[in-house]
Amino acid sequence: MTTLLWIGIFVATFCNMEFMAWFTHKYVMHGFLWSLHKDHHKKDHGSWWERNDFFFIFYAAVSIGCFIGWQYYGFWAGLPIGLGIFSYGLTYFMVHDIFIHQRFKLFRNANNWYARGIRRAHKIHHKHLGKDKGECFGMLFPPLKYFKK
Repeated sequence: MTTLLWIGIFVATFCNMEFMAWFTHKYVMHGFLWSLHKDHHKKDHGSWWERNDFFFIFYAAVSIGCFIGWQYYGFWAGLPIGLGIFSYGLTYFMVHDIFIHQRFKLFRNANNWYARGIRRAHKIHHKHLGKDKGECFGMLFPPLKYFKK
C-alpha cells in the first residue's frame, strides 16, 4: 500500500509541476522577476548560461530539500515529492532546453505531431520579446490548438 501511495504522490507532484511551470512563467518570470527571464527571450550575451537558469536552480533546491526532509527529518512524502519535481525538471529540460532551444544539439530531426505542436506553441510565446503579451502555458501540455495538422 505504501508503494502505491508513493507512486500516487509522485504522479500528482509531476502533474502539479505543469501548473507550477505555467504559474511561475506567467506571474513570476513575466512578472516581478522579468530581469532574470528576459535574456531567455532576447539573448544579450554569448554564454550558454542564462540568468533564466536561476529558476532551474530554485526548483532543484526545492527537490533537494524534499530529499533531505525524507532522509534526515522523517518527512516520508519527501522522496516521492522530490522525485516528482526532479522528474518534471528533467523532462522540462529535455523538451524545452534541448529539443526546442537546441542548447545541446539533440533531437533535431523529431517531426511527429507532438514535436510540431510543442515547437509551434513555443514559437507563439517567443514572438513577443517583451515582458507583456507573451502567451504563457505549461511546457508539456500546451493548448490543443497548437497540435493542428
